[in-house]
Amino acid sequence: MTAALSPQTLSTMLLNALDQHPDSVAFVWDGGQMSYRAASERIGRMQAVFSAAGLARGARIGVLAGNSVDAWCASAAAQASGMATTALQPMSSLEDQLFQLEDFGAEVLVADAAAFGERASVLGQRCAGLKQTYTLAAAGFGIDLAVAADHAGHATMRDLSSPWDMALLQYTGGTTGRAKGAVRSQAGYAAMIQQTSAGFDLPVRPKYLAAAPITHVAGSLVVPTLMRGGTVRLMSSFNPARVLELIAAERINLTLLVPTMIYTLLDAPELARADLSSLESVIYGASPMSPSRLVEGLERIGPVFAQLYGQTEGFPITFLRREDHDPRRAHLFASCGNATPGATVAVLDDEDRPVPVGEVGELCVRGPQVMQGYHNQPELTDAALRNGWLHTGDMARADDQGYYFIVDRKKDMIVSGGFNVYPRDVEDVISSHPAVAMVAVIGVPDAKWGEAVTAVVQCRTGVASDSATLARELTSMVREKKGSVLTPKHFEFVQEMPRTAVGKIDKKVLRQAYWADQDRQVA
Repeated sequence: MTAALSPQTLSTMLLNALDQHPDSVAFVWDGGQMSYRAASERIGRMQAVFSAAGLARGARIGVLAGNSVDAWCASAAAQASGMATTALQPMSSLEDQLFQLEDFGAEVLVADAAAFGERASVLGQRCAGLKQTYTLAAAGFGIDLAVAADHAGHATMRDLSSPWDMALLQYTGGTTGRAKGAVRSQAGYAAMIQQTSAGFDLPVRPKYLAAAPITHVAGSLVVPTLMRGGTVRLMSSFNPARVLELIAAERINLTLLVPTMIYTLLDAPELARADLSSLESVIYGASPMSPSRLVEGLERIGPVFAQLYGQTEGFPITFLRREDHDPRRAHLFASCGNATPGATVAVLDDEDRPVPVGEVGELCVRGPQVMQGYHNQPELTDAALRNGWLHTGDMARADDQGYYFIVDRKKDMIVSGGFNVYPRDVEDVISSHPAVAMVAVIGVPDAKWGEAVTAVVQCRTGVASDSATLARELTSMVREKKGSVLTPKHFEFVQEMPRTAVGKIDKKVLRQAYWADQDRQVA
């Protein structure tokens, strides 16, 4: 392939953005801010540090940090130098983090020692492949990267990458088993950014509130924001009252939240008096959203909602625009939207043949934004990318307008009494009850039914309801709207849903805990 036909790299896109808006504010956080020029300088100095340490193209760097501008710059510096990064989830166990570093083949760890110093120190001692640890603050171990960058002297970002360099190894959430590392090249990452920029409802000049971890889906809007000359407002952790305060005080016009975060915002007493007039887009995704709570959001927050759909292995895939969140077309509230630019999407049967419009099959996608494969997992790669399609594991149907409707995860489907039950069908009914804040429907082993449909329910704060009475009401609702097969055999009421590190309801934990924990109330 000639240079003229070579795909663009992620690092070229970032470098161009930083060069075009040198005096604008790129990042803001509690207690500080950084201009585009300063970000380029920081990245360039970190590149100089890595080069002086003898790190070569292809070196692999693990990052342990929250929403930190220095951690983001360190990742950008490594990628622009032709190296690859992986982000450790801070809330993961030590063993899972060790597995990720060792599976990745990490030579270097960059860590926020102020927040995760003890864990970083242990990782440095126990991960045999690590040659060096850089800390983002002074610590009793490793090299202070900020000090080393200051000593490096003046430098600005340089793009030394090629389109085919591995840029990122992003590990799946692990909700269905051991996490897998999805390989994304510089060109693949650039395609993801281009499709996001072209297909999403983004403000002309974003003021993006990164309230969720930028190591995951929230990070997909950082470079698109910078490409438009916008500002990324980093939050160290999600707090509903603080989110509402920042939107008003800093005139935030864009944010990305998972549905559980939106539910928490809707239940926050501060919402009633919050000034949200600056908001243009609240993009949600990572898990399905209850249609009834979406209607509540439209009524109380405004016509600002848009939905993304994708996964670690392929992002983005579809997008449901703000204009599609129209109560006059309420059936679209259950849709994940249309294919994004550059994505070819199809609903296929088990033989990878298209199913007729309206019928259920597996949602599959192909395009440059799809991963190259799973790291060190050739058999899983072959299965996931069979016949040139990424098999998402999501069961869906399409209508004649090109809208896709996800029925549920293929692995979450419950077989009860010989019938297929898709949990989302049941969850959407239960979540419409005014006492319900969140619900997850799972299948549990049952001698009679094979699997018994079981609903785990978290009630809204301040709502007084007897669990036995509520269980009867919910049973009646589901039976009336969906029939007896989909009606839960059991209801379990919990104070708080277990969540993954990125805020999804963790059904794996629910399934395990259902049998292990006999202390919770079962109606």
